[in-house]
Amino acid sequence: MQIALVSEHVSLIAGGTAVSSRHAQVAELAQALAERGHQVRVYTRQDSPGSPPRESLCSGAEVVRLPAGPPSTLSQDELLRQIPAFAALLEQEWSADPPDVVHAHFWPSGLAALAGTRQLGVPVLQTFHALGSINWGRTGRERERPTASPPRIRLETAISRSVARVLATSQAEAEELYRMGVSRTSVTVVPYGVDVDLFRPDGPVAARASRPRLVTAGRLTPDNGFDLAIRALRGVPDAELLIVGGPGAAELPAHPEARRLRHDAGRNGVADRVRLVGHVGRSELPALLRSADVAVSAPRHTLFGMVALEAMACGVPVVAAATGGLADTVVEGATGELVRPRDPDALAAALRRLLSDPTRLAGYRVGGADRARARYSWPRVAADTEAAYQQATQ
Repeated sequence: MQIALVSEHVSLIAGGTAVSSRHAQVAELAQALAERGHQVRVYTRQDSPGSPPRESLCSGAEVVRLPAGPPSTLSQDELLRQIPAFAALLEQEWSADPPDVVHAHFWPSGLAALAGTRQLGVPVLQTFHALGSINWGRTGRERERPTASPPRIRLETAISRSVARVLATSQAEAEELYRMGVSRTSVTVVPYGVDVDLFRPDGPVAARASRPRLVTAGRLTPDNGFDLAIRALRGVPDAELLIVGGPGAAELPAHPEARRLRHDAGRNGVADRVRLVGHVGRSELPALLRSADVAVSAPRHTLFGMVALEAMACGVPVVAAATGGLADTVVEGATGELVRPRDPDALAAALRRLLSDPTRLAGYRVGGADRARARYSWPRVAADTEAAYQQATQ
């Protein structure tokens, strides 16, 4: 099968390494599909004049960079103005030798892919990675403020109803799509994948002291709930909390969210037990995760929960907020524990209970690694994605 993956985001791949976890998913999916015998091309905007127009990812998969607009980060209005040019280049690329299927990643790519295939009759599938529509809590009934402008939400709805199939990364995202009016028969849940060769239980372990260690990771934003983990630390005596993510360590003092978190740590009397690590390269993250007794994931809302999955793959028990995709990823009583979202007291109680139970910790280590390998390894995710492609092309 000839497969076109479309991700208009610039800097999709730099030297063969994806620059963010969501972009890494596109690159790793391309490689996993190629390993299944498909011919895969990833189409993106050229990130700089000096970047090669084509670059091999692996045997059977390559990146094609199209010169459609400046490399800078664009506002929504600027991005929308560039979509027609990007779509025209896609149509030009595909007109002589159309792919069997097009899989768009992120909503602007969906617009471009639909326009670029309008005259070709090629089915388009969509993965949003993040929806701008209403976020939902554990029960799906807790309405929160939209995270994007109404125009984006309307566009996401239109894309969802126009493509052959939407691939949701979690059941929570699927439920949100149903609320947007997307037919249940048009949605397939295909979760994010994890590199179980990189994120595995055995391997280097970062240095640590004797006190219990909690690790949480992600972008330094209020939505990721690091302040909730800090407040929970008050109820977990002697434990230390490592917060991984954000800019490099040298830039952390000037980062607004890092300053806010340090202030929260001081106000809660745990400043000596909280360490902001800053940016860590992807190859270094597994060693940090393996050094933890428990990984904490307490976002206010999330459609998936990648850090919890990477921790599980490393054989680290997880305590997570039961929100969004985390309710899919973490299996209560088998790979970790789920607690009420936005409840630092419930988070602290679960952490205390787990840290005092070595037998349960050992069971979660085995259960988490087994689940990551069985459900979220790239061979499994690629097979599920391929099945969705076959449904769309029948």
